[in-house]
Amino acid sequence: MPGQELYQPNPPPEASLLPDSVLELQPHVDKEQHLDPPTLAAIKKYRRAALYITAAMIYLKENTLLERDLKPEDIKPRLLGHWGTCPGLILAYAHLNLAIKRHNLNMLFVTGPGHGAPAILSCLWLENSLAKFIPKYSRDRKGLHNLISGFSSRGGFPSHINAETPGSIHEGGELGYALAVSFGAVMDKPDLIVACVIGDGEAETGPTATAWHGYKYLDPAESGAVLPILHVNGFKISERTIFGCMDDKEIISLFSGYGYQVRIVEDLENIDQDLAASIEWAIHEIKRIQKAARTHKPIVKPRWPVIILRTPKGWSGPKELNGKLIEGSFASHQVPLTNVKTDKHEFSMLKEWLESYDIHSLLQKHGEPIDEIQQVIPWDENKRMGMRKETYDAHAPLELPLWSDSEVKKGSQESCMEVVGGYLLKVVASNPKTFRIFSPDELVSNKLFAVLEAPNSGRNFQWDIASRNKGGRVVEVLSEHTCQGMLQGYTLTGRTGLFPSYEAFLGIVGTMCAQYAKFVKMARETDWRRDISSINYVETSTWTRQEQRRIPNGRIPDNGFSHQNPSFIGSILALKASIARVYLPPDANCFLSTVAHCLRAKHYVNLMVGSKQPTPVWLSAEEADKHCIAGASVWKFASTDGGVKPDVVLVGIGVEVTFEVIAAAALLRKLVPELRVRVVNVTDLMILSGSGSHPHALDEDAFDALFTKDAPIHFNYHGYPIELRGLLFGRKQSNHITIEGYKEEGTTTTPFDMLLCNNVSRFDVAIAAVRGGATRNPKVQVVAHQLIAGLKHEHQKAAEYARANGIDPPETFVTPVFH
Repeated sequence: MPGQELYQPNPPPEASLLPDSVLELQPHVDKEQHLDPPTLAAIKKYRRAALYITAAMIYLKENTLLERDLKPEDIKPRLLGHWGTCPGLILAYAHLNLAIKRHNLNMLFVTGPGHGAPAILSCLWLENSLAKFIPKYSRDRKGLHNLISGFSSRGGFPSHINAETPGSIHEGGELGYALAVSFGAVMDKPDLIVACVIGDGEAETGPTATAWHGYKYLDPAESGAVLPILHVNGFKISERTIFGCMDDKEIISLFSGYGYQVRIVEDLENIDQDLAASIEWAIHEIKRIQKAARTHKPIVKPRWPVIILRTPKGWSGPKELNGKLIEGSFASHQVPLTNVKTDKHEFSMLKEWLESYDIHSLLQKHGEPIDEIQQVIPWDENKRMGMRKETYDAHAPLELPLWSDSEVKKGSQESCMEVVGGYLLKVVASNPKTFRIFSPDELVSNKLFAVLEAPNSGRNFQWDIASRNKGGRVVEVLSEHTCQGMLQGYTLTGRTGLFPSYEAFLGIVGTMCAQYAKFVKMARETDWRRDISSINYVETSTWTRQEQRRIPNGRIPDNGFSHQNPSFIGSILALKASIARVYLPPDANCFLSTVAHCLRAKHYVNLMVGSKQPTPVWLSAEEADKHCIAGASVWKFASTDGGVKPDVVLVGIGVEVTFEVIAAAALLRKLVPELRVRVVNVTDLMILSGSGSHPHALDEDAFDALFTKDAPIHFNYHGYPIELRGLLFGRKQSNHITIEGYKEEGTTTTPFDMLLCNNVSRFDVAIAAVRGGATRNPKVQVVAHQLIAGLKHEHQKAAEYARANGIDPPETFVTPVFH
């Protein structure tokens, strides 16, 4: 593979033009004699053992402890793994163990370089965390053989951190989210520290760049702390990293500006003393900041510690091959020696490399680590980072107020979001330490401002005097990635969160959500992981309502085509059926019922789509409860004769498009009373899935009962029609189903004109109803052409009115009345 030209291993950055005075911002640490000789010897032996196990995992299927001469047959047929980041991860993990023992800390370890799994697994084996949860990885020869031989093979661990890894709260496949997850994990856990190692390649991602500001949303009086360790080994897969090319002055300037105290650890000859002293300094700084806040003397803009760990990529591995550098270069990123099974020279290099760790001197007779190594590991199992209960058994269910107590009057017009905001204020009051809202600066715009009304439910932005030290439950930061990461960390450590957002921009976290769903899927299949709350999205400010509306202290401006994008629904539909849930409640009472359900639910990814503008309340609380439990129902009040023997079935899925279905039904009752219409609303999108394909899917009998076996069915859908076609694929009624939804026709215009542009208006629904009904009802057939022509004319007139006047025709959004 073509890679960057190198003239020396571990090349230093070129000098910057910043003044040397910047270096004075780095705190002085006495590192010379921090570790006594026995502890220093023990930490070195711990590292050697972990390094051997890590390298062996990548290469060996047999003879895993080198109990005889190594042979090519001992090598795995497929070599998978990432060696380059592992030495640094092991170094950090080992020294954090010492800090835990010294200070009796409660600490988690979050691994940003996800493919560094071998390093973490080796440390988990040494501390006996693997055996606690997975007995086949016992801390003896047999268990170690199982770990090494099974790595990166079916039934063994993958090459990245996932839910099967004890101690993990972060899916390591996609880079960029570890730091935000860490900040979420320590919120409302005042005694917890999360040590988060961020790779310098990962640090180039946008999500990580914003997550460095996470401390600005941590109140040290109520929350724990994150100790970021930026591991600068200088290289990505075939090129140098940005941080690897920054000198100390540039790094100190950058992180000092972010609000950190920066300690650079780079004394390779005395790396253990350097890192141990730096971690000790960091713990002291964390405790100092927390003590001040907890004794009512908070430090304004405290400078939290960050450690920059500079070590060579692939440290202690092969130095070079055929004249090309390996250690200290990109060539050590993955498998350093790729042809060991067939190339004698590479095979001899591997043998020399593995033997250099002298594994026999580090294990006792039956394979357990020698006593010196165990001296590094916390004696109390509950303190070991792979056994922390926060990572697998910490679920605290919410105490939810009765949603029906927040019921709004049937027949009124109410904003779903305003009503839900009032309910969430009650949720906050009942759960002051186990519920948070993570929002990209849109709570007021999305009309959820009720949650900001009480001091302890407001914002928690510590760098703003207006919201500092008040116990606020809302984190508003204009980065969807950071909100998602914090929400994940908060949820996976036992709490419950909510992520409200503009509809158009939730897609930004689509792949993050997919990675999280993979973690949840594997967690549910891992018998030692216990319950976790669902992750909950509220999607509003939808494409259907872009008009200006007055709100407290301001006015929402018009938004255009860029703000019209319901594609996040498709992202959720693509997830594993056992996890994915999509709800489109048709009114405020249904939304209340749905929010309460989702906040109680466990193990799901819940998406709730609703309107922030006032819309009709169709159902009472009792009716809404029944409707939401069923997932869909016939709305008799809008149907002919209660929906019996219909000529056509009209289905609304989504707030505004359901309004249009109701308006169409009322219009048809006037224009063509002979047409028998059944109106159905679907609030749980997943019921439409093919029978047996989703836990909520209707079986064939239930589907037939709701939609009929043979009547034409027209779906008026909030999202993209292709999503609905996928859900309905295979249903017997497919050949007489028509679907309309958002089809990428948008601009800055009136709300009704948006519906007209996308063929989901009442006129479009009525046209579809007449066409369908004409195939079954002769009385409709004889007037169909005239009716359709008239409806098309009304469609055109409404569009022209909006464009001429900048508003929709009068009475457009008046609640339809049926006589």
